[in-house]
Amino acid sequence: MTALVPVLLSGGSGTRLWPASRESHPKQFLPLLGEHSLLQLTWLRLQGLEIAAPLIVANEEHRFLVAEQMRALAAQPAAIILEPAARNTAPAIAVAALAAMAQGDDPLLLVLPSDHLIKDEAGFRAAVATALPVAEAGGLVTFGIIPDAPETGFGYIKAEPGTAVRAVERFVEKPDAATAARYVASGEYFWNSGMFLFRASVYLAELAKNQPEMVAKCRLAFAQARRDVDFLRLDKAAFSACPADSIDYAVMEKTKQAKVLPLDVGWNDVGSWSALWQVSGQDAEGNAHRGDVVAVGCRNTLVHSERKLTALLGVEDLIVVDTDDALLVAHRDQVQQVKDLVGRLKRDGRSQTNLHRKVYRPWGSYDGIDSGEPFQVKRIIVKPGAALSLQMHHHRAEHWVVVSGTARVTCGDKVFTLSENQSTYIPLGSKHRLENPGRMPLELIEVQSGSYLGEDDIVRFEDAYGRNVP
Repeated sequence: MTALVPVLLSGGSGTRLWPASRESHPKQFLPLLGEHSLLQLTWLRLQGLEIAAPLIVANEEHRFLVAEQMRALAAQPAAIILEPAARNTAPAIAVAALAAMAQGDDPLLLVLPSDHLIKDEAGFRAAVATALPVAEAGGLVTFGIIPDAPETGFGYIKAEPGTAVRAVERFVEKPDAATAARYVASGEYFWNSGMFLFRASVYLAELAKNQPEMVAKCRLAFAQARRDVDFLRLDKAAFSACPADSIDYAVMEKTKQAKVLPLDVGWNDVGSWSALWQVSGQDAEGNAHRGDVVAVGCRNTLVHSERKLTALLGVEDLIVVDTDDALLVAHRDQVQQVKDLVGRLKRDGRSQTNLHRKVYRPWGSYDGIDSGEPFQVKRIIVKPGAALSLQMHHHRAEHWVVVSGTARVTCGDKVFTLSENQSTYIPLGSKHRLENPGRMPLELIEVQSGSYLGEDDIVRFEDAYGRNVP
């Protein structure tokens, strides 16, 4: 039997779910419904299929998030392929196909965005099994969602008459409301889910017919890629020179081998806060709340509150998203405009579009508790056995106070251990390193003081995670 390789696409930025989703920590890494992130749910719903180790294509900046979330599930990807630049889905799938074929086979690729939800997971697995023979025979199968409303935010696929997997007549762009209503009423159109199943060589051959330069650049970027622990780093120059295009434009709209399998499995692309409200558990009044929320006399509200109490009184159809450093209040009918709001914040140079107050690093995390002129206070958590880089700062000194756990500190030519309630001072310009030699997380408070406190004031001399070292 031909191997089936899942390809998880994890390169999106998820701006429509701001402020929970940020460039540095987009929606596929968020646990929006339950304990697992959308990326983790994408992998978990495949359990029960006979599959090979997955390939994950991700933004280089998200590499440690991907690795950590897969490690938490005891999943071992065949490779985490790092894109040095965003080039849309067609090149991302091409390099995944090359990586899959480099293992000595011509496998089937099950291509899945990592930021979607599917309620009927057994139904989805059954649909994949139905599509396998068609893909093995050379078809490029896409999964079309049976529409339940005249949605204008999706592209549509018109299928030829038939049952189960059938030929694609045409792909159409996002329609206006009247056109979408006609599509739904006809029963001939399906939402374009962005999920695909095909043989790796067939995809590359069809892509080469229409985008030969793209295939050439992808081959070069893959041939010159380098292994970095769990990661496969594509060559930056070659991949950055690759034309950017989606699989729909580059292949599916042009090939004669496009097939579609209609699905009714409770699919949702979680493309907005109103979409999340639709799939969330609601009370009798249509309210869906996560966190410490009290609502009186409210209907059809979604509240996502990460830390503090959020209280609502007598409101309807509102979205309220409260994070450590930003609060969004929007009408449910206006949430598609969140992307425009994020664009304005970016133009204004607001850091809230990129970073959360709590920032994840491969060694743990830090949370910016307070700041002023000229100081900054962080709560730092270091995972057991992890270590920060050996580094120094030109413009700031640091005070460390251990709250819990054990810290091994390097400062200049001294190496010493700190326990709970002990502290130390790191002078400006000193080479230093923080390590957690224990079996429990290390938590400490760091007070920075100096003329400049930006994260770019770091000179690394040694780093276990492949970050910039002179």
